[in-house]
Amino acid sequence: MTRIDDTPPAWDERTQLTTFLDYTRDTARAKCDGVSAENARKALLPGSPLMTMSGVINHLRWVEYYWFQVVFLGEEDQGPWTDEDPDREMRIAVDFPLTQLLDEYAEQSARYRELVAGNSLDTQAKGAVRDGLHVDLRWILLHLTEETARHNGHLDILREMLDGTTGD
Repeated sequence: MTRIDDTPPAWDERTQLTTFLDYTRDTARAKCDGVSAENARKALLPGSPLMTMSGVINHLRWVEYYWFQVVFLGEEDQGPWTDEDPDREMRIAVDFPLTQLLDEYAEQSARYRELVAGNSLDTQAKGAVRDGLHVDLRWILLHLTEETARHNGHLDILREMLDGTTGD
């Protein structure tokens, strides 16, 4: 697997935060290098029937959509989930080629990189989270880094179970 560099090109807070988010994004994509379409759709964990490589990548894509567009920008939620199927983004992922999901995730990441670059880290989200709290952009970047890094662990496990590939 390809490992990308997590060392920021500058040491200011914004550069460090965005470098680590990009690092976790790129790591997720790297963990999918060479995975067949069939293997990307396999659910290998008996207690987690939605945990596929495709499902995790689609989940990461939609998590970023939610935090940037729905919470930060205050847009109406157009995500694939419903009250009846709150994990639908993971369920429907197997209907799309992994390469398409990865491309969409990369394209979306590029758009959000521009959004972040155009806003102060102190900018408060227009949408509220729990108890009416309005988080700032800094918190969203930290949260997305944590979320993506956690799911990279899931991708590690799935990849090793699929074909024995391990990596950082």
